[in-house]
Amino acid sequence: MKAHNEKIPNPKEIEKEIGDFLSKKFGGSVKMVSPLVVPQEITSETDKKPTRKKKKINFDLKPEELISYLDQYIVKQDDAKAILATKICTHFNRIKRSETSSDDISDMVGHIKNNILMFGPTGVGKTYIIKLIAKKINVPFVKGDATKFSETGYVGGDVEDLIRDLVRETDDDIELAQCGIIYIDEIDKIASSRNIIGADVSRSGVQRALLKPMEETEVDLKVPHDPISMIQEIERFRKTGKRDKRVVNTGNILFIMSGAFGDLARIVKKRIADQQIGFGAKIKNHRDDADILQQAKAEDLIEFGFESEFVGRLPVRAVFEKLTQEDLFEILKNPSNPVILGKKLDFAAYDIDVKFADDALRVLAEKAFKENTGARGLVSAMEKALLLFEKKLPSCDIKKFPVTVSVIQDPAKSLENMLSLSNRSQLEETFEKLAGDEKKFIIAYLNANKKNLSEKYGLTLTPSRIQVVASYYSGHIMDIEKVINKIKSFYDDIKKIELLFYKNNDINIVLEDDAVDFIIEQFEKNDITVEDYYEQLTDDFKLGLNLIREKTGKNRFFITKSALFDPETFISKLIKDEMSHGLLPDSRNPNLEP
Repeated sequence: MKAHNEKIPNPKEIEKEIGDFLSKKFGGSVKMVSPLVVPQEITSETDKKPTRKKKKINFDLKPEELISYLDQYIVKQDDAKAILATKICTHFNRIKRSETSSDDISDMVGHIKNNILMFGPTGVGKTYIIKLIAKKINVPFVKGDATKFSETGYVGGDVEDLIRDLVRETDDDIELAQCGIIYIDEIDKIASSRNIIGADVSRSGVQRALLKPMEETEVDLKVPHDPISMIQEIERFRKTGKRDKRVVNTGNILFIMSGAFGDLARIVKKRIADQQIGFGAKIKNHRDDADILQQAKAEDLIEFGFESEFVGRLPVRAVFEKLTQEDLFEILKNPSNPVILGKKLDFAAYDIDVKFADDALRVLAEKAFKENTGARGLVSAMEKALLLFEKKLPSCDIKKFPVTVSVIQDPAKSLENMLSLSNRSQLEETFEKLAGDEKKFIIAYLNANKKNLSEKYGLTLTPSRIQVVASYYSGHIMDIEKVINKIKSFYDDIKKIELLFYKNNDINIVLEDDAVDFIIEQFEKNDITVEDYYEQLTDDFKLGLNLIREKTGKNRFFITKSALFDPETFISKLIKDEMSHGLLPDSRNPNLEP
């Protein structure tokens, strides 16, 4: 034992001793290069935790706005969309209010978080709808798979890793991560069977591991036995000289879980039938599973294999309906559906433009319905039908590919006809017809949703502008939201042109709607910039409008589409109109000759 008065080594000496040890142990292959940082003595003042300013979440959506957004992408599932949109919006608006209000109910006893449980058959859009919501609401989001929890048998780490993933999604912003969403799919796979002992123990363990995070707990960001986590902690210690315990509070993290719950409907049916015994009633066999699942209670989920505490932490439930063949067709017809857009992108990689006939989409929907996998069947049906063309057409000179019924039903024969030189004109004609049909459908869709879309995107959808949007959609591969946003950005650029013209020339021009739509078409077709078009307007209108302003004092001029086509005639007419009203001298003045 060393004496109490023995000199304590300084950092340099400690570093030298460690360096000598590493040299003896590993030779020259391992060296110590990082200086040790000796933490300063922490006084009672510095020991206090710094007060961090709470970061406010930027959330202002209302339920009907989110439902309207989902309606663009999700066919059917009205009840599920309403439940999810309402509860998610309420959750985050409550957080926002608590951050801005003087009312402090964060420590309220009995606060229940509205975690959500979704159930329905495979391929009805459960995961898709959550991805859409996560994209729209702009809060941190991570997705996990419940099957991975049960397979590992490690019943705590994986659950907490989801919370750590939230922090990574926010670039290490803990405050923001604490207002995120964790989505766990296939949650029905961790339901335990009551009559099995062994593997099902881990499933119950995963449920118990989720209990505290689903309510409120603090999760340490440091992962035990994780080298990366240890290195990060050492790095922070080197910089600050302090050992900070970094934790995430899960009190405001919303948990959404989903699963197919194949046997749950049977359990509900049995309970209802048992309850009706003695009353001479029987459950109606023709009721579908979605209708039955609407009546699911906590006791049914417990019998299915969930712990009662686990069920209690999922108070909100959304049931998804099974999709019919007509629903699958409507999905394919939806202008924002990823199945058609994705296939268009596949062929666009080879500069091949694709258009689909309605009757071809109906055949695809029929094939997908027979697979009984919901919307997932659409992808496999599409791939099976078009794979031959995706393989062969990139090696040919065909750049326009019309997908008709014959293409879906007899790919080999259709490809043979397509490659025949004698059929090229017919191929071109068929493609143009389908392109025209697609544009008509988009126009009808925009007209049917005009009010909603105009309010949502802040862009008045006049008849001419609807034509512009439909043309842009037909010529580009993007969903309808992106198309309207793109047209809106063009519109905003044109308003900048008006402002620039006024700023530089002191002349207030107002471009009429038909002129705006014409300029948007020029932006799209000719790839011109705001500056380019401003210069063109200046050349065409500055001198004439400036002359009228100097003689009459008039400083506001409305420019129509016809004026853009023929500026000279437009200026001449303006001058004649002003002369007829006596606002300009007689036209014999040479300075006023049109």
